[in-house]
Amino acid sequence: MSKPRKRAPARPPRRKRPWIPWVGGIAAAALIVFIAMTAQPESAPIAADPAVIAEGKQLFLTNCAACHGVDLMGTETGPPFLHVYYAPNHHSDEAFQQAVAFGVVPHHWNFGPMDPVPGLTREDVAKIAAFVRSEQQAAGITRDPSHP
Repeated sequence: MSKPRKRAPARPPRRKRPWIPWVGGIAAAALIVFIAMTAQPESAPIAADPAVIAEGKQLFLTNCAACHGVDLMGTETGPPFLHVYYAPNHHSDEAFQQAVAFGVVPHHWNFGPMDPVPGLTREDVAKIAAFVRSEQQAAGITRDPSHP
């Protein structure tokens, strides 16, 4: 004859937690709002229009040259843009937008952090990027071979 099985003790009834779905929903909504407020639309590269490039050059000289050099070769306070690190496949035009809007934590160079640059619109930065890209192309910098 087999032994009678012992019954497991009864579990106490689970407490209902109707607030859990609300908390999860509120957290998800807050995350969506945060992303929507901080996300910037991807900037489309501006065509190589000579007038746009000339305007970008003036904006660069006024806002960027003090650190990145009049000749884009950098200074003691900022890195050169005529370097493969700034080729379009390594730092996209959107990277310029983000740097101007939010500043940069140094990751290639030892120049210290870059502060945001107030007063420039996304269109201004796109023009600056068009100027930088035209100078890079003239210097033969079109792609960073070490970067996917």
